[in-house]
Amino acid sequence: MKRLITAAVLAATASAAQAEDVKLQLKWVTQAQFAGYYVAQDKGFYEEEGLNVTILPGGPDIAPTQVIAGGGADVIVEWMPAALAAREKGLPLVNIAQPFASSGMMLTCLKETGITSPADFPDKTLGVWFFGNEYPFLSWMSQLGLATDGSPGGVTVLKQGFNVDPLLQKQAACISTMTYNEYWQVIDAGLTPEDLVTFKYEDQGVATLEDGLYVLEDRLQDEAFQETMVKFVRASMKGWKYAEENPDEAAMIVLDNDQTGAQTETHQKRMMGEVAKLTAGSNGALDVAAAERTVASLLSEGSDPVITKAPEGAWTSMITDKALAE
Repeated sequence: MKRLITAAVLAATASAAQAEDVKLQLKWVTQAQFAGYYVAQDKGFYEEEGLNVTILPGGPDIAPTQVIAGGGADVIVEWMPAALAAREKGLPLVNIAQPFASSGMMLTCLKETGITSPADFPDKTLGVWFFGNEYPFLSWMSQLGLATDGSPGGVTVLKQGFNVDPLLQKQAACISTMTYNEYWQVIDAGLTPEDLVTFKYEDQGVATLEDGLYVLEDRLQDEAFQETMVKFVRASMKGWKYAEENPDEAAMIVLDNDQTGAQTETHQKRMMGEVAKLTAGSNGALDVAAAERTVASLLSEGSDPVITKAPEGAWTSMITDKALAE
């Protein structure tokens, strides 16, 4: 019996030793926006693939593109505008999977400011996230022909932080929000939907792809790394589908992984319900037409386009083709 137990321990140790390490850098703090990855870890989906995945939370001062450029992550969650902007500047990021099929980005405005349409934006102060999150906004303003330097007839950009205070304190007429997060923070703070005017990027025809998985191009030349990413994407999408089908459980798994204690059960369950709407219909494979629409939006003939030329090699289906086939 002792010999059998020893053999089992040795086998388990050997299995753990052979696990492939993967570091995933999230785009934001631990929350239901990333539930699929936490679920995949909690349910053992990564372990089943022989992976040892470390999930690295993000934050207001963490740019995933900078983390992967510095070797701090193998794969990152990033929005396509930020990834394409970084690629044009010399960081060869490649999209290998696209869990989010729809955009959740909005501009949320106080109705009392008189804003009823984008035509009312000139000479207003608008809150915007940075560290790569600003590109969809800048692309939209470019298409509207609005300068973002605070000059007359343009808009003044307020660098938005971790909270929604700029709207609550009336420092800005509008702030950037996500359908699954900041919008509800505004509501929880005491404002009502009737107090607000919202502009969903999807409805404005300027929606760009969000929350894709990106790696560095040169690493895809390594067949071993390719296979690791196939396993990672397959397990991650299994986690996402489980999260969609079991949103409350997924939210609780996220809460269990929140080391800050800043999240609440009510908010995370609500967030998971909204996030599930954005991942619905995605099996992880990139919709090339959606990617091309993103590129077209960023290339718009406005005052200051986000990218100046159509990218080449910015996405590949080699990983999802294998992950979905097996």
